[in-house]
Amino acid sequence: MLVLGAALAAPGSGLASPGRISVGLEPEADVATVAAQVTSTTGGTEIPGLAPLRALVISVPDVESALSAAKGVQGVAFAESVLANRTISFTPNDPLAVPEHQWYLEAIRAFDFWSGSTSPPPLPPVLVAVVDSGIDATNPEFAGRIEAMRTFVATGADVDSFGHGTMVAGEIAAALDNGRGIAGVAFPGKLLIAKVVRKSGSIPLDAEARAIRWAVDRGASVINLSLGGPRNPTNPRLDTYSELERSAIDYATRHGVVIVAAAGNCAAICPESYANYPAALPHVIGVGATNRGTTTPRFSNRDAVHLDLAAPGTAMVSTLPLAFTDASCSEPGTTVCALDAEDRNPQGTSFSAPLVSAAAALALSESRPFNLWPGQLTTILARAARDIGEPGHDSRSGYGLLNVDETIRRVGSPPPRDRLEPNDDTRSRAATVRGTRRALRPTLYRYEDDRDVYRIELQAGQRANFTLRSPSRSNADLVLWRPHTKKLDGAPRKARLASSTRIRARDAIVFTAPRAGWYFLEVKLTRGPGGSYGLTVVKHYPS
Repeated sequence: MLVLGAALAAPGSGLASPGRISVGLEPEADVATVAAQVTSTTGGTEIPGLAPLRALVISVPDVESALSAAKGVQGVAFAESVLANRTISFTPNDPLAVPEHQWYLEAIRAFDFWSGSTSPPPLPPVLVAVVDSGIDATNPEFAGRIEAMRTFVATGADVDSFGHGTMVAGEIAAALDNGRGIAGVAFPGKLLIAKVVRKSGSIPLDAEARAIRWAVDRGASVINLSLGGPRNPTNPRLDTYSELERSAIDYATRHGVVIVAAAGNCAAICPESYANYPAALPHVIGVGATNRGTTTPRFSNRDAVHLDLAAPGTAMVSTLPLAFTDASCSEPGTTVCALDAEDRNPQGTSFSAPLVSAAAALALSESRPFNLWPGQLTTILARAARDIGEPGHDSRSGYGLLNVDETIRRVGSPPPRDRLEPNDDTRSRAATVRGTRRALRPTLYRYEDDRDVYRIELQAGQRANFTLRSPSRSNADLVLWRPHTKKLDGAPRKARLASSTRIRARDAIVFTAPRAGWYFLEVKLTRGPGGSYGLTVVKHYPS
């Protein structure tokens, strides 16, 4: 019988395995004498060029026998096979993509995942929206990188009178390996530019909301928001929470878009202990800053709950409008050639967030066709981060320093997807549960999503059994609220109809509706990191 197979020599098979060996010489040995003896005993041929290193490379007909023979030659210090087990690291040819300038590329391990490549791999494009001050579309770094532009204020999106949007966009998607300027991190990324900053520097909330909707409708996978307003739970007059902004974020989340926002820079009292909005909203990845020493600079806002990740945010090198730079400088259109001294050394969480946006875009491109949902990608980014502060999640760096390499390595085994998000409150934010019997398997996470709310219709006299199995190593509570409860935060105690709040793996509520209506069932994580939980809803009429 004829068997077709690979003609490879197995160990001990007796078949010759040609190749090359390297031989090192003892200090007093004569190179020519040893070379003659080794080639004679091994039947090989010397490949010249390494004699000054007191080493020889010999091409031999059988590596295993040659090694044995070479080790017996007088004057030989070592003999080993020459293996092709080194690869060329992917290093962009952009002149500023070096540690002296774009130091942050190495800090976040931007291109380490492709260390075996000599050029950027051909990944599918991902749309990243930059909601900011516009862009200098004439900068050569953005040639072919802009998918669409739209302004939501009086001036055009292709003009950036602040430079802020151009810098943010450059970190994300400046042309890579084009022999000029900087290297953008999201090399498969294409930009959607949404201008929301007025000439005065102010940002109307309705412009931001419309920009987010436009980006979602244009197919954005990631939206970067390097903007914000103060959050101050202790003084409502100083708190800038906006239902309109949150509704826009919810719209993006429902459509599977990842939202990344800057945690903000302290203004008066440094450091602030709260992240700005929208970074402090549910389902938004809030990003703080680090410096070269991977410590948190004083200006970066802290937040014990809403800060998710940290990324470099000092001495940032990026693109800049050409009008802001010296045309005679070696790299015009970049911050190293800025006319204004402040633009040569930019810092802020505004420039930390785009690195996370770029990492998200890379992960989404590399993960296809997995089609990661925002909650899944947020969890992957958090688990991949390098812990740089207090062990675990902390107020300075969240889960730690962004690690692009580890993030991409984890996309092949994503955590469970929660298809019911966003469902964080009553009104339009509760998930509707229909039918007389439903078994759900959603997720809760301590810092990103610690509450789920369900809208359940009950008829007068109908009995409902709600059963909850908490996530592993965690505890969650069940609370049933009256119909027409407008908002759970601050709701009066009389609005609460029933609860199961003991610390145990299984909670249950049995409730008979006194009248027909849409009731609200809250699942609240109270202990542990969270994860997937089980919720069963059964409705029936007592016999």
